[in-house]
Amino acid sequence: MTSISALENIHQKGLFGDYEGKNENELIKIFERKNLLIVQIAQYKNSSFLTKDINIDGLNLTNETLKVSCNTDTRILWCGPKNWLLISRKKDLLKTIQKLLIDNDFAVTNLSHSRAIIELEGENSKEILKKGCPFNFNELKKDNCVNSVFNGITITIDMIDDNPNTIRLFALRSFGESLYHSITDACLEFGYKSL
Repeated sequence: MTSISALENIHQKGLFGDYEGKNENELIKIFERKNLLIVQIAQYKNSSFLTKDINIDGLNLTNETLKVSCNTDTRILWCGPKNWLLISRKKDLLKTIQKLLIDNDFAVTNLSHSRAIIELEGENSKEILKKGCPFNFNELKKDNCVNSVFNGITITIDMIDDNPNTIRLFALRSFGESLYHSITDACLEFGYKSL
């Protein structure tokens, strides 16, 4: 069975907006990220299991607000008390997670095909998000994450890097096209390169 990405029919490659006369390094770059494992991990309220003892791909489930624990292949985003989102290039990691986290203590849900993922890269990436999101992006640092809205669409924001600003946005697949159009419209002022 072939999986079709959420933005398959609308993500066009090229230069758009006010890009003329600008160095290509100054432009915002927009990517659609696909073929990632996305797993929601939720610990039940009555569970007494200590999350600090859990090790997934060398990472722990952090209980620190807005924090991301990560390595080169996997990122674990804190999404709320006893709630995490794991994103990984390693598709086989799901089996490991299901063996490690017992059904009596955790709900493990594969969300890989239910999310649209847009990645912004460039110095003005935060400025783009400020146009439609109420969060104070001056506070967002590398390896931080936050749940918010962008023009009324619920999103999860993951700050991958701060040199240059690289931000990954997750939205429900059904809102992927609307989010993509909102993001690209916000980018027109700065000029952007879609890859």
